[in-house]
Amino acid sequence: MTNTTAPFRADHVGSILRTAPLKEARAKREKGEIDAAALKAVEDEEIRKIIKKQEEVGLKLATDGEFRRSWWQFDFFKLLDGAELVKTEHGIKFAGVETRPEDIAVTGKLGYSGAPMIDHFEFLKANCAAGITPKMTLPSPTVLQYRVGPKPVQDGIYRSTEELLHDLGLAYRKAIKAFGDAGCRYLQLDDTSYAHLCDKERRAMLQGRGEDPVWIADVWADMINSALKDKPADMVTAMHLCRGNFRSTFVSSGGYEPVADVLFNKIGIDGYFLEYDSDRAGDFAPLRFLPKGKKRVVLGLVTSKTGTLESKDLLKKRIEEAAKIVPLEQLCLSPQCGFASTEEGNVLAEDEQWAKLRLCVEVAEEVWGR
Repeated sequence: MTNTTAPFRADHVGSILRTAPLKEARAKREKGEIDAAALKAVEDEEIRKIIKKQEEVGLKLATDGEFRRSWWQFDFFKLLDGAELVKTEHGIKFAGVETRPEDIAVTGKLGYSGAPMIDHFEFLKANCAAGITPKMTLPSPTVLQYRVGPKPVQDGIYRSTEELLHDLGLAYRKAIKAFGDAGCRYLQLDDTSYAHLCDKERRAMLQGRGEDPVWIADVWADMINSALKDKPADMVTAMHLCRGNFRSTFVSSGGYEPVADVLFNKIGIDGYFLEYDSDRAGDFAPLRFLPKGKKRVVLGLVTSKTGTLESKDLLKKRIEEAAKIVPLEQLCLSPQCGFASTEEGNVLAEDEQWAKLRLCVEVAEEVWGR
């Protein structure tokens, strides 16, 4: 059951703990002690190191660890036409902690006229060894609409949410095509929005602002399909569903049952990275909606929130449980999320992070032969 195409039997979501030299350089840049070119030189060097490290632990893919970003989502959104990063009174509330007070705002018609982060991918691709697939991660377009809600309509920028989603889908279509033209053949959309639809409190919040959770799940799917329309035929696309990942905390809870059918059968995505490292994600039953033989689910059984190493036997047992619902050949293994969705990172050491990724590789070899 070895496979040579993405998602791989042993895979990972994308972000990696920022290294000490990178943190130091970012702090100096913030104080004006070094210029942008000097910061980029450090980023380049540290990214080369983690690309090599991913290869050394046995992975068949590599990301840049999102080392050039502060936020997993806002750094991309703010580069789109009509979107701006703004200061807010409060940050995003996680369980017991709050992010920096920043958020995204729509200030004009959304579009894509530049090349946001294309250079990030080109550097990654140029530094991957033969046989290592460069993987690009982008925030899902749903996240932007979820964050801004109905305000752009209330402000008169858009006549309706559907009109906003139409423009957002077209902007992403151009962006994804640009990554394809640059040689990207493995692209992942990181999506907290669908995971929030699994949480009763989050669904109530949407209803409170006039958005029906069932309706929004469908129109988000249409937008994602629009965004994927011009991708290269051989580009593998994935979606990672996240319940929040900031300094090892979370935002939402709930199993995938409310969104599983739409996710697996309406959205034209090849693979799904699903969190399954805690009871908050529910059981494997929603996997029954996965089309037979066509798509893959990457089981996020290894937590990125703590440094404690999981038992191989327990991981294998859980894979066996999932395989009672989905054929084993349609399953893969990864950590449940990235290790540093923001530059602050999760509460574990770098050595523990690499041990987690090596564990995924070893278990994959023993279960599938990779």
